[in-house]
Amino acid sequence: MTLTWLDVGFDQLNVELLYGLLQLRVDVFVVEQNCPYPELDGKDKHVHTRHLLGLNDQQKIVAYSRVLAPNISYPQASIGRVAVTKSARGQGVANQLMQRAITIATQRWPDDHIQIGAQDYLRHFYQQLGFVVNSEVYLEDGIPHLDMLLTHS
Repeated sequence: MTLTWLDVGFDQLNVELLYGLLQLRVDVFVVEQNCPYPELDGKDKHVHTRHLLGLNDQQKIVAYSRVLAPNISYPQASIGRVAVTKSARGQGVANQLMQRAITIATQRWPDDHIQIGAQDYLRHFYQQLGFVVNSEVYLEDGIPHLDMLLTHS
């Protein structure tokens, strides 16, 4: 699947893009995973937060992640809110999304590692990208998670 990728700050999001990314996140994390939680956590608006959006040919957001500076979620830079629409799954989109998010974090904070809080069932996906488990499994919003770290070589 060929996508157009946008790497933007909060102040560069127009109303359509903001609505689209919030709709995707709510559809995946709240509705699909049946997990009511505070989706709007204030981190989206941080001056150093990057929003990575993958748009299909119809300009619909089908992939999203946010890349956070060190000391926003973790002491290290981090990647979160990783989501791909059902229609785009199984086509390598999640891998493209994460590779691009890793590149953004590495370019912006080259001396830092990248931390994620991953859903446990995706552990092997993130391990294939080089992330290493660095915590026990814990429940976050009723879903098993674990922390994983990617160190720069």
